[in-house]
Amino acid sequence: MRIALYGYGKMGKAIEEIAIARGHEVLLRVDESNAGTPPTGCDVAIEFSRPEQAVANMGLCLDLGVPIVVGTTGWYDELNAVRALVQNANGSLLWASNFSIGVNLFFRVNKMLAGLMDQRTDYKVHIDESHHVHKLDAPSGTAITLARDIDLKTQRYSGWEPKGQEQGQEQDKGQGREQGLGQGNAPSSPIPIFSERIGEVPGKHAVNWLSGNDRIVITHEAFDRSGFALGAVIAAEWLVGKNGLFTMDDVLKAS
Repeated sequence: MRIALYGYGKMGKAIEEIAIARGHEVLLRVDESNAGTPPTGCDVAIEFSRPEQAVANMGLCLDLGVPIVVGTTGWYDELNAVRALVQNANGSLLWASNFSIGVNLFFRVNKMLAGLMDQRTDYKVHIDESHHVHKLDAPSGTAITLARDIDLKTQRYSGWEPKGQEQGQEQDKGQGREQGLGQGNAPSSPIPIFSERIGEVPGKHAVNWLSGNDRIVITHEAFDRSGFALGAVIAAEWLVGKNGLFTMDDVLKAS
């Protein structure tokens, strides 16, 4: 495949390395210096830029008939508009809040656990997420996806709410969060999401179900960016030749 990369920071460079290792060619690299460059001659585009640039890049690629894989988060309020763009262009777009294969398996485990916990009203849920200081959005798109899936699988929760950035030692943070939840898990209440931005953490997410007697926690921790990059390239390979709006779940179902 001939690939256009929209966003050529650390993530873009990681995608390039894996794409070349898998026999593909990166034909175009777009950053702030050449923003708006069309993906002429490319078979597929991979978009990891900034929230304020993402939708314009999607439209540019769709107008030219180039399938696009979108890993940028923070634009999801415009999802209906993007869906219309795909339909009007009869194009192809695949988006995901996280392209890691492990995270997408984690999503499935989260939905399964949420279904089991729906009738266990003595358990309250909250989500913790940590990322590097360069990440622009908080909560992360992955944390929002986890909350959305819990919402869909239970009758007790509706939506999510940010609880701010947490500081201090892990034990202290855990205690502070438990004490701060209070009545926040009443019927149809939003799911609390605690966000943290420290150092160069690639990404860590934990879904916590807490009762007065015990705690159930499922966690995914990324060690580096390579898992995200590999998933994005796999998604691009899968997307070429298809039409419609897809997610990473479609890729996993086909594998």
